[in-house]
Amino acid sequence: MCKLKFLSFILLLQFSAATFAQELYTDYLQKEKPGRGTIVLHQSKAITDLVNGLFRKTAGSRNTAGSVAKADSIIRTGAQDEADSLAGAAPVLGQRVRANGYRIQVFSGGNSRGAKNEAMMIGKRVKGIFPDIMVYTQFVSPHWQCRVGDFRTYEEANDMFMRLKETQSFKEAVIVKSKINVYY
Repeated sequence: MCKLKFLSFILLLQFSAATFAQELYTDYLQKEKPGRGTIVLHQSKAITDLVNGLFRKTAGSRNTAGSVAKADSIIRTGAQDEADSLAGAAPVLGQRVRANGYRIQVFSGGNSRGAKNEAMMIGKRVKGIFPDIMVYTQFVSPHWQCRVGDFRTYEEANDMFMRLKETQSFKEAVIVKSKINVYY
């Protein structure tokens, strides 16, 4: 019995030491790093605890983080990468990071197989004329879309838009704000 109490005390001590040794996410974000800006968070303790995973579920509460993530998700096909970059992670040379920017939408159709085939066909046509531009064919409920490019500024997108219009093959092309892929 004495050995059991001693072992449970040692395990409890190790667990508490490991818990205190872990850095909280909000502390990690606010830590000063050479060559980078400083982040200062102004929020309630409840939000800080939620972000750090320190909240407790009670019988009447429910965690809705999973449902929010599902509502924002889209089905991705074609050349688009399957996962967004991790928040807070420093970009590594050659790593893809998501940023706000512009794309050119060359097709938007319905949710039928015919619309999917047409979106894929238009994407191939763009790729045939401009082989070095990225083409993103995706289903954003309830439409199939084909968008091209990863432009940081409106001017870059407008230059490509004019080149697309000159071909007279993409009559419904339009510049749209979008999340783009930026490679470091």
